[in-house]
Amino acid sequence: MRRSSSRIIAGFVAGAILLAAGGLLTWGSAYVHNTVRGQLAAQQIFFPAKAAFAHPKAGTEITASMIPLVSQYAGQQMLTGQQAEAYADHFIAVHIAEMGGGKTYSQLSAESLAQPNNAKLAATVNTVFKGETLRSMLLNAYGWWKVSQLTYIAAIAAYALGGLALIGSATGLATGRRNRHQADARPQVTRTPVTVA
Repeated sequence: MRRSSSRIIAGFVAGAILLAAGGLLTWGSAYVHNTVRGQLAAQQIFFPAKAAFAHPKAGTEITASMIPLVSQYAGQQMLTGQQAEAYADHFIAVHIAEMGGGKTYSQLSAESLAQPNNAKLAATVNTVFKGETLRSMLLNAYGWWKVSQLTYIAAIAAYALGGLALIGSATGLATGRRNRHQADARPQVTRTPVTVA
C-alpha cells in the first residue's frame, strides 16, 4: 500500500512540475515571439510590391529565383521569422551574389585590399558588407523565431504530460480508496480454534 501511495504522490508532484514548466515555456515562447516581431516591425522593412514580381529579370530588383519564396509576401511589412528568412536568403543573398559576381565578402575584401585604388571595387565591398550584416541580423531573428516555435511545442508537450500524470494519479487515488472501502466492507471471518480431545 505504501508503494502505491508514494507513486500517487510522485504522480501529483510530477504533474504539477510539468504544468508549471508548461506555463514557463509558454511565457518564454510568447516573450521571444513578441520581441522578434517588435524588433522586425521597428525596422520598417517592406517586401517589394506585387507589381514588381510581374516581370522578373536577372540584374533587376526581382529575379526569377525570388518568385517561389519571396513573392508570397509581396507588399507586406516584415514581421515574422519566416518573412525574415525569405528576405535574407532569397532576396538579399541573391543581390549580394550578383553584385560580387558570386564571391563572398571576404574574397571581395581581399581583392579590394590588393587594389587600394579601385574605388568601384571598394564601393562593392562596402555594399556587400552592409547586405551581409543585414542578412545576418534577419537570420538571427529567424533563428529566435524558430526557438519560440519549438518552445511553444515543448510547452504543449509539458501540459499534455502534466495532465496525464495528474489524471493517472487521481485515478490511482480513486482506485485505491475504492479497494480500501471494499476491503473494509467485507465481513470479518473469525476462526474458532478447533480443539482435539
